[in-house]
Amino acid sequence: MTAQAPTAPQTREPEAPPQRSAKPFRWGRFLRQLILFALACFFLMPVYALLVTALKDPAHVDVVKMWNLPDTFSLESFRTVIPQLLPGLRNSLTVSILASTISSLLGAANGFVLAKWRFPGADLAFPIILFGMFIPYQAIIIPMFKLLSDVPVIHQRALGDTLFGLILVHIIYGLPITTLIFRSYFAGLPDELIEAAEVDGAGMLRTFFYIALPIAPPAFAVAMIWQFTSSWNDFLFGLILTDTEHWPVTVALNNIAGGQTVPFNQAMASAFLASIPTLLVYALLGRFFMRGLMAGALKS
Repeated sequence: MTAQAPTAPQTREPEAPPQRSAKPFRWGRFLRQLILFALACFFLMPVYALLVTALKDPAHVDVVKMWNLPDTFSLESFRTVIPQLLPGLRNSLTVSILASTISSLLGAANGFVLAKWRFPGADLAFPIILFGMFIPYQAIIIPMFKLLSDVPVIHQRALGDTLFGLILVHIIYGLPITTLIFRSYFAGLPDELIEAAEVDGAGMLRTFFYIALPIAPPAFAVAMIWQFTSSWNDFLFGLILTDTEHWPVTVALNNIAGGQTVPFNQAMASAFLASIPTLLVYALLGRFFMRGLMAGALKS
C-alpha cells in the first residue's frame, strides 16, 4: 500500500459583510417632524419679536417694523429698565426660592405620611388637602388680606406688608400640588423597605429622612419647578398683599408696560429679563422634570 500525500488545508475566503439595504423613506415620519418644526417656529415667534425689539436702538423702534432685524444692535433698553426691575427681581427671587423649597419639603413629608403611614382619617385628609388646589385666588384674596393686615410681626408692622407674608401665602397655596406629587411618587416605594427600617428601629422621621428623601430628587424637581414658576409668575398676591417696597417683578413689569405710552423696546427688554430665572430653572432641572412626572404616573 502506498501512503497518500496529505492534502493541504483549504483556506476559506472571508465572507463579505452583508450589505445593509437602504431604509425606505417614510413620508409619515417626515411630515410629523415637519409639523412639529412648524409648531415650534410658531411658538417661538413671540420670543423672536421680543428679542429683536429689545436689541434695537430706541430711535428705530416701530410697531409696523417689529419683525425686522435691527440695523444696529443696542443695549440701551436693558440699561434703562434694569434699575427699575432690580428691586422686583430681588423680591421675586427671595419669594420663589424660599416658597418652592419649603413647600416642596412640607409636601414631601405630607406625601410620605399619606402614602406609607396609615392613620385614622387618612382617606379623608388627602381629599381635603387636594381641595385647596381648586380654590381660586379671587375667592380668598379679601379674607387673606384682612388676616395678614391684622397680624403684626415687627414693630407693629402688618404681616401683609412684608415678603414673609407673601412667602407664607405661596407655601400654603403650594402644599396641595406638592403633596399630590410626592404621594404619587412615594406610593411606589416598596413596603418591604419600610418594614425593614422599622425592624432596624427606625421611626417615621428617620425613615423619611434616610430612606425616602434620598430617592426623591425627580419628585423634588417636578415640585420645585412647578412652585418656582407659579410663585414667580404671581401678580395678584404680590400686588395686593405687599407694599410698594416689596412688589415682585411682575408688578414692576406691569408698571413699565402699562402706561399710556408704551415704550415697546423697554417692555420687551423687561419681559426678557423677567423670564431669565424661570428659563434657568427649566434648563437646570428640566431633564428631571419628565422623569419625575413619569415616575409618579407609573407608580400611582
